[in-house]
Amino acid sequence: MLRWIRQQLGFDPPHQSDTRTVYVANRFPEHGHYIPQRFADNRIISSKYTIWNFVPKNLFEQFRRIANFYFLIIFLVQLMIDTPTSPVTSGLPLFFVITVTAIKQGYEDWLRHKADNEVNGAPVFVVRSGSLVQTRSKNIRVGDIVRVAKDETFPADLVLLSSDRADGTCHITTASLDGETNLKTHFSVPETSVCQSVSQLEALHAVVECQQPEADLYRFVGRVTITQQGEEIVRPLGPENLLLRGARLKNTKEIFGVAVYTGMESKMALNYKCKSQKRSAVEKSMNSFLIIYLVILLSEAILSTILKYAWQSEDKWNEPFYNQKTEQERNSSPILQFISDFLAFLVLYNFIIPISLYVTVEMQKFLGSFFIGWDMDLYHEESNQKAQVNTSDLNEELGQVEYLFTDKTGTLTENEMQFRECSINGIKYREMNGKLVPEGMTGDSPSGSSPQLITEELLFLKAVSLCHTVQISYNKSESWLGGDPFSHTNSFSFSHMEYYASSPDEKALVEGTKRIGVAFTGCSGDTMEINTFGKSEKYKLLHVLEFDPNRRRMSVILQTPSGGKVIFTKGAESAVLPFATTGEIEKTRLHVDEFALKGLRTLVVACRHFSPEEYIAVNKRLTFARTALQRREEKLQQAFAYIENNLHVLGATGVEDKLQDKVPETIEVLRLAGIKVWVLTGDKHETAVSVSLSCGHFHRTMNILELLQQRSDNECAEQLRRLARRIKEDHVIQHGLVVDGASLSLALREHEKLFMEVCKSCSAVLCCRMAPLQKAKVVRLLKTSPEKPITLAVGDGANDVSMIQEAHVGIGIMGKEGRQAVRNSDYAIARFKFLAKLLLVHGHFYYIRIATLVQYFFYKNVCFITPQFLYQFFCLFSQQTLYDSVYLTLYNICFTSLPILVYSLFEQLVHPDILQAKPGLYRDISKNSLLSFWTFLYWTALGFTHAFAFFFGSYLLMGEDTSLMSNGQMLRANRQLMFGNWTFGTLVFTVMVITVTLKLALETQFWTWMNHFVTWGSIAFYFIFSLFYGGIIWPFLHTQDMYFVFVQLLSCGSAWFAIVIIVLTCLFPEVMKKVLYRHLCPTSTQKSQMYSNRVVIGDDFALQPLSRAKGQLGKIRWSRVRVQSAQNMTLLKPSGAQGRTIGTC
Repeated sequence: MLRWIRQQLGFDPPHQSDTRTVYVANRFPEHGHYIPQRFADNRIISSKYTIWNFVPKNLFEQFRRIANFYFLIIFLVQLMIDTPTSPVTSGLPLFFVITVTAIKQGYEDWLRHKADNEVNGAPVFVVRSGSLVQTRSKNIRVGDIVRVAKDETFPADLVLLSSDRADGTCHITTASLDGETNLKTHFSVPETSVCQSVSQLEALHAVVECQQPEADLYRFVGRVTITQQGEEIVRPLGPENLLLRGARLKNTKEIFGVAVYTGMESKMALNYKCKSQKRSAVEKSMNSFLIIYLVILLSEAILSTILKYAWQSEDKWNEPFYNQKTEQERNSSPILQFISDFLAFLVLYNFIIPISLYVTVEMQKFLGSFFIGWDMDLYHEESNQKAQVNTSDLNEELGQVEYLFTDKTGTLTENEMQFRECSINGIKYREMNGKLVPEGMTGDSPSGSSPQLITEELLFLKAVSLCHTVQISYNKSESWLGGDPFSHTNSFSFSHMEYYASSPDEKALVEGTKRIGVAFTGCSGDTMEINTFGKSEKYKLLHVLEFDPNRRRMSVILQTPSGGKVIFTKGAESAVLPFATTGEIEKTRLHVDEFALKGLRTLVVACRHFSPEEYIAVNKRLTFARTALQRREEKLQQAFAYIENNLHVLGATGVEDKLQDKVPETIEVLRLAGIKVWVLTGDKHETAVSVSLSCGHFHRTMNILELLQQRSDNECAEQLRRLARRIKEDHVIQHGLVVDGASLSLALREHEKLFMEVCKSCSAVLCCRMAPLQKAKVVRLLKTSPEKPITLAVGDGANDVSMIQEAHVGIGIMGKEGRQAVRNSDYAIARFKFLAKLLLVHGHFYYIRIATLVQYFFYKNVCFITPQFLYQFFCLFSQQTLYDSVYLTLYNICFTSLPILVYSLFEQLVHPDILQAKPGLYRDISKNSLLSFWTFLYWTALGFTHAFAFFFGSYLLMGEDTSLMSNGQMLRANRQLMFGNWTFGTLVFTVMVITVTLKLALETQFWTWMNHFVTWGSIAFYFIFSLFYGGIIWPFLHTQDMYFVFVQLLSCGSAWFAIVIIVLTCLFPEVMKKVLYRHLCPTSTQKSQMYSNRVVIGDDFALQPLSRAKGQLGKIRWSRVRVQSAQNMTLLKPSGAQGRTIGTC
């Protein structure tokens, strides 16, 4: 029990060794000294709380917030000492905030519990005691043999033992793990693949040794030892043998596998990692403002305490009749009495800290995030994908972006590849109508029409059609599955085949060779078949040297039909050509550069023929490296480097990746909005520059600077200095910088400051040949620079995840490279073009809404509590409260909460179409301008000004005058009854509620029926509640101070006069300020507001689509433009140009 508790607290990790030993079917050794390892059960737990720890854990997390903790302290102080206000005034709002948050978090966790129970209770079949037994998923143990049928998901991480196929292979999809929908082939070792029945599996004696659980989905190191007739056979295990929990079985009737990782130790569960918490600039400003208001609160409390003792030190003020001290108070310690008074004042003024601010901000972010998903302009009809919000905490940050980092492939481009050109033996070819046509010839020429290819061309095409990991799906019947996998070639044509590949490049290349006449037709076990112009050829697959980002190449070792051994290699030219010794190396390099200048993605293809002795050495090295349990990756890299050498260059391929729709327009709009765009890509320099030019990232008139192929720190530093001097000397408006990965590593090592100076002077930066971690480093470099700009990263692949997580805001593109980027992003969109509206419209709206919300909250709380502070000067600092405790409690919860919440959900300073048409408006709100210190100071000063007007206006208009009763008589006899403490406080409170509500109404530009309802409804609710509250004697209240006060107040004509005068006095200067500013020195936003109120149709009106023209005319009707005669109508044009008259409208 103690060990379990230590494990839960993280003090005692359950696994001490680097490897785990799994006995298949839990057939443990019979010798007595064996101690079984302890493994996790198969329950998935994604929930945060249990029924036992919900209350303490949730309270602990909520009270970590400074505002909640502060109000808890105030509440405890009210309980412990005699304070002027009831503990309910602090306890009820605190209880409300804590309860609402707890209910929200509890409901979300209940949904997680429900989902967990559904997964853990799913039925599964396991082999136990010689039979197939049905049980629940949570009961699977490490070592159990599990049966999984077609289209079922794997309930744990399983090592494949056998399948219904003779070769022991199966096909799976990992869409739920990484989004890749292609079929992947997994293999079993030959010794276990024959065990296809329960009885054979029960008799199997095998032990799996593997690494301890880790989160990497694509890494698995292990080996299996099978005992057959007293002999131990050892086979290596890798990722191709592991079936991951959450993946789905396809095109295979059933499989058997042994569970090696279960429950929260499965790779899927280990990827449930919590992303680092990102905090928006608004939240940081809000916390800074809270600290300032805390200082104001402490200052007011200290000043009040000091003044109380200073005034009471005079004889004439000492112990007035209404504040006589008790005997205990006279005998108490002066220091304790001072502390007690200070705490009492602290309680009295504590509402200057807005406790409901946090819960209102949370509700605004949560509810506001739905607008992104509901926006049909962000919906991609072709893929049926809408924008999604993974975190709502950063909504307003979308309106503050200064630097945008984007991937190229799949983000700016479609990631739909088409084979276009190739270079074979130093000759360039292009594909035309399914034929390879040499450069300079047409597809109709006799030499181009012949399907006969020379030996070099044929070998190149065979290499391309064999060097891959492509899978095939056949649209016809699957009846051939389990039989001869190549029988389909006799039954129907190749047109029924569909290729699936993890890389779009591979799929495009295999489809290209198929169109030319060399078709990959299938793979069965270790046999690959191609069809060369109608002739079938079978190759034995001996080894696959998998692609990895460091080598940037992949290889296959095959046995040819004639019995020879050959390796085919393909990869980036920088990863293949340096290891080539023969072939047209220089011509191929030249052709690769030419392809790249056209924007094509390039790969170099090479081969090497092994002699029997060479192959024996190669096979020995690979087998040794693959069976190693320790440092397997390092040993494999050494083996790959030994094998992929002395290559013969066959040629190169050029694949086209089309730009996405409206990418150039989007980049230009973002640039006009003041956002600097950086492209970070793994492509080679020439390809990246070509795509940057075509997408508008680089302009033709831009001065392109280069930091490429730097080999030393000194060389890099000198080049950076030359670039810096060139930028200063050149009188070019815009510069662009191109930097490669190697030079970037040198620049970031010791010359960060100089590199950043050069980058910031450039309007566009292109980083090519970038590794994933380098992308994150570049983002971090900008993010942590002295200016601390807000960064946004957008990408679509797993290699973009680190960049997305590093940036302030991460956006995933729902592309074809899986869903890892989407899963790790803050927001996800289907296309790059949607970024414009997401930032310029949604970002703009979210920021202005929450900026006003935060400052309005502080403003209305200053208005609320300052009269309480001023009142102490008139009651000799006796800590008498000005407002009734019910008003104190409900001010932030009921009377003023809904208008600002609705405002923060629907406010629009400018119409969305104008925001997109004028991207420069985005600059107006950049650098957190609406929450600057001076703006905060203005709202705070305004709050104090209005508070003084509320208090002294009420005092001057009502306090020193007689009261006008309903019968019109001037009665002094009723003065004390009519105008006492509670009447004065209620008058101040009434003026305050009306003024702060109308102040928000003045700030509102976009009125909906909900705004009208909550604005006027809040004021009406206050009056109705006050009449109801003061019109009844409530038996459960110990005092009836407010009985008939509000009715008596409203029956007084001078009270109504005072309310109107004070409200007008407070708001009239605000109205005048807005009018004068709008007409004398309007901002860009205000100009756009006036612009959007007019109907503007340009000269291209007649050329617009009918639907858009109808929309324009619809706006004319909406603006109530009356046309007396439809024969002639003048349409306004922008910039003061003359209107255009059209004959008929």
